[in-house]
Amino acid sequence: MPPLFTCVTFWTAHLRKPVEMLHKTPALEIRFLDRTTPPHVATLVAQASIAALAMNVFLPSLPSMTAYFQTDYAVMQLSVSLYLLVNAILQVFIGAVSDRFGRRPVMLVALGVFILATIGTLLATSAVVFLVFRMFQAIVVTAIVLSRASIRDVMGESEAASRIGYVTMGMALVPMIAPAIGGLLDEAFGWRGSFGLMLLAGIAVLLLSWRDMGETKRNLGGSSKGLFAGVPELIRARRFWGYCTTATLASGAFFAYLGGVPFVGSMVFGLSPSQLGLFFGAPALGYAAGNFLAGRYAAKLGINRMILIGCVVGFGGMALLATLYLAGYLSAPVFFGCFIFTGLGNGMLLPSATSGMMSVRPHLAGTASGIGGAIMIGGGAGLSAIAGAILTVESGAAPLIWLMLVTTGLAILPLFYVLHRETQLSA
Repeated sequence: MPPLFTCVTFWTAHLRKPVEMLHKTPALEIRFLDRTTPPHVATLVAQASIAALAMNVFLPSLPSMTAYFQTDYAVMQLSVSLYLLVNAILQVFIGAVSDRFGRRPVMLVALGVFILATIGTLLATSAVVFLVFRMFQAIVVTAIVLSRASIRDVMGESEAASRIGYVTMGMALVPMIAPAIGGLLDEAFGWRGSFGLMLLAGIAVLLLSWRDMGETKRNLGGSSKGLFAGVPELIRARRFWGYCTTATLASGAFFAYLGGVPFVGSMVFGLSPSQLGLFFGAPALGYAAGNFLAGRYAAKLGINRMILIGCVVGFGGMALLATLYLAGYLSAPVFFGCFIFTGLGNGMLLPSATSGMMSVRPHLAGTASGIGGAIMIGGGAGLSAIAGAILTVESGAAPLIWLMLVTTGLAILPLFYVLHRETQLSA
């Protein structure tokens, strides 16, 4: 991490110039393309969307990438699981670094590194070189962590959950359409088409963030020694672990989906890249609807009720899929259609669970967003790798279905612990 610290320190004086002016304005006064106010919702959506784009736009190309690099599918699937693993590791540091140096400079540096890494993937001539640059691309997760932390900096718990819901609703459009676009780009330009799209999108978001993203973190500075001083306090917060574990398990089905569906779609259902891309966006339909419901009702119902409802809906989608599979009604439309319900559940619960993680210790919102996201993505990386490893042509989609059913079913248990802890604290 020293190079990151050096880079951020060098640029802080230049990238954070609007901070003093920002803190003279009312906390919720937001003007688009004005660096003296918090970032506009359009900028937050764009930042979160570039991370979503980088995660899944190229997935329909995995079979063709396997052939291009003359390797096994399990090797190319590492472009998902290793990417998620590095995502998780980076998130441990991103939140804490931004708590010290500010959201704005860390965001801009991360987007610059992402652009350079994307150029590297386009120039790669071997699977190893490609995977190295693919792992560097994972730094774009900064955009998700800090877009959420920026919201929590200027809003209360329920209001933050509502705003995060609206931001992720807008972001959900990307995973809905990106695989379809990626499939078409693969057929037109080969696998590099998707990474060319990532490059153009990264440059656009960097320019937008430079122009619009005002600093939202107050009380910046401090020594490097104290950079992670708040981590032990956060780790000891039991409710943080409850929210985090629920979010990790509930979203686990989606990450297993990322790791296993390219194989299931192409090898089990015989879909072409463009067909797979079209089906791939099914969960995002539900996710967008769930985000809308979170944005509309989280402040009214409270975050715990939203999480509970989301868990039940998500598990219901996987239970329906398992039932139809056992009844012999499995087909591509049935398989992908059931994920609409799982996406709906995740869209409802994840904004509230994220807000809950950051609200347990509000002064450590960035650190909580980073560590919580790291645990979620780290768990997702493991499930993605498992999904890629357990699937064979002979097994069909069954191992993936049971894996996702178990993770969504377990997700509700940590929430009960959170409710129990809140009852104790209020007694």
